[in-house]
Amino acid sequence: MTYQSQIRETATLIREQSGAWDGIDPQAVARMVLQNRFRTGLDIARHTATIMRADMAAYDADPAAYTQSLGCWHGFIGQQKLIAIKKHFGSTKGKYLYLSGWMIAALRSEFGPLPDQSMHEKTSVPALIAELYTFLKQADARELGMMFRELDEARATGDTARERTLIDAIDTYETHVVPIIADIDAGFGNAEATYLLAKKMIEAGACALQIENQVSDEKQCGHQDGKVTVPHEDFLAKIRACRYAFLEMGVLDGIIVARTDSLGAGLTKQIAYSREAGDLGDQYNAFLDCEEVADLSSLRGDVVIERDGKLMRPRRLASNLFQFKAGSGADRCVLDGITSLRNGADLLWIETEKPHIEQIASMVDRIREAVPNAKLVYNNSPSFNWTLNFRQQVYDAWAKDGRDVSAYERGALMSVIYDTTDLAAEADERIRCFQKEASARAGIFHHLITLPTYHTAALSTDNLARDYFGEAGMLGYVAGVQRKEIREGIACVRHQNMSGSDIGDDHKDYFAGEAALKAGGVHNTMNQFA
Repeated sequence: MTYQSQIRETATLIREQSGAWDGIDPQAVARMVLQNRFRTGLDIARHTATIMRADMAAYDADPAAYTQSLGCWHGFIGQQKLIAIKKHFGSTKGKYLYLSGWMIAALRSEFGPLPDQSMHEKTSVPALIAELYTFLKQADARELGMMFRELDEARATGDTARERTLIDAIDTYETHVVPIIADIDAGFGNAEATYLLAKKMIEAGACALQIENQVSDEKQCGHQDGKVTVPHEDFLAKIRACRYAFLEMGVLDGIIVARTDSLGAGLTKQIAYSREAGDLGDQYNAFLDCEEVADLSSLRGDVVIERDGKLMRPRRLASNLFQFKAGSGADRCVLDGITSLRNGADLLWIETEKPHIEQIASMVDRIREAVPNAKLVYNNSPSFNWTLNFRQQVYDAWAKDGRDVSAYERGALMSVIYDTTDLAAEADERIRCFQKEASARAGIFHHLITLPTYHTAALSTDNLARDYFGEAGMLGYVAGVQRKEIREGIACVRHQNMSGSDIGDDHKDYFAGEAALKAGGVHNTMNQFA
């Protein structure tokens, strides 16, 4: 509904009240309605699922149309990210939010900072989704509110051309609300627990749920040791639980991202149930590291399985976990990916130990032999030392090509002494092009950084503390923060406006008219930043 049609419809409604609503301004109502386009989280989930599905189709047609996101741990961070995207690029197209379980554990738990092991409160996940969208909706309300004020000014000065331009901009306004890929860890329990949490996350606005094939009560960060996977049937039950949740909540095109940690997981908590040779359970068990049982008297509470007509004992650790064959991780990832996509998942996530395009592509190529349109979400993780990894990749490529690398020590390539070298320059160029080239070669539809705003908060705070508490004193803040905000057009320099003060003044004007006591008068110090 356009701005003008909303005004007309509201005016009709007011007239039907026989004078009781004559104190209501239809234009004010129209503005408030447009400022609150999404009434519920489910409205958001349905809207953003449609966007994400369209983006997936666009990527299938052209791998250059990949999408991106940054992990955000607070609604304000997500809001500022989307405001910055609209400012710099004019549109939010292809730009999402990522909600990281790691950052919820580290920053949002009432227990204090926790490792990424599913120990935080599960309710903190939908709570952060709701918070992110509250802040994004407020960004809409703020920006539209400024447009309405400009419209009033254009009308007051008789600038009809400007008035028409602004009304068109209001009618075609692009929201800050974008898809969120939300981390549900390993489901926080059994399939029923997964379903219940998935519903809450979808109700809060999530259109895409990312679930991993680790054991819930043994869950580890994807870049730490000690990861334990579950048999496929267990994981598929949780994928189905997520799909049931989407369908029940009316988000019929919700997206499920199936993550496999098998590349770095050398353990399983249980042996898969197998009904017949070659079934999923049998394929899972084929990766177990086993030894033949030659002497039955050697068995002491052991589990044994049959393999090729022989009695085999899977290697079991003191932790009561079973060990996979060394070097089987990539093969297990391929089986995981094919199985997930054939059983309801929409996208894959393969957790790797380094950012190497050919390593990722080698697995995706095999998956695509079975599922040709397989697509990945890829974690461009801060757990990788990107500088060292890519300098070593260049070093290895040069050495393979017979180039002289005698001026470089491979294990010390992170050193500042190499920062201005040709090798470092080529490595940086590879990093710059990594996402584009990985999307073209390795089937990556979506690139995300899980924890960037955790690190940017630490870095910016360190810089301010160093300068403010040092010789620079107040200049540390003024030159390092405020002046940069002004020069670079950071909207938050007018922090009262960003917090909603002007929105509140507009509402006071609607509610009380000339009697309104507003904050934005001539004595408001924010006028210094006009």
